[in-house]
Amino acid sequence: MTASQPVAAQPTNGVVPRLPSPDPELVHRAHRRQFPASYKLRILEEADACKDGEVGALLRREALYSSHLTAWRRQRTQGLLSAFGSRRGRPPKDPATAELARLRLENERLTRKLAVAETIIEVQKKVSTLLGITLGSPEQGGQR
Repeated sequence: MTASQPVAAQPTNGVVPRLPSPDPELVHRAHRRQFPASYKLRILEEADACKDGEVGALLRREALYSSHLTAWRRQRTQGLLSAFGSRRGRPPKDPATAELARLRLENERLTRKLAVAETIIEVQKKVSTLLGITLGSPEQGGQR
């Protein structure tokens, strides 16, 4: 038997071997549906406007359960749906605050750089004094 021949095409003692059946178990993990507050409020408005028997049609159309409506009505009375109607996550940063933080960091960096430069200048002055070298004034560009 070669690899190109299918296993089911070769009868064995008059019996055709069965191919293995696929695993019936689901591979993917189930996850909860999450509904935005705007959707919940829209569905609650539609459910409140429904007459007798129309709520069931609404629930079937939206693939919801009556427990969803009960929980959402409770959230609405507690004010939770209106509180969470805005975007989730951190509020956007103020551009002025970001600019101020950037400028502070730059100021600290330049202050450290200035301190290093002043230290180097002080060392150069001491070395020139020890060696007897006279330094020119800053107006002369450091020339003797």
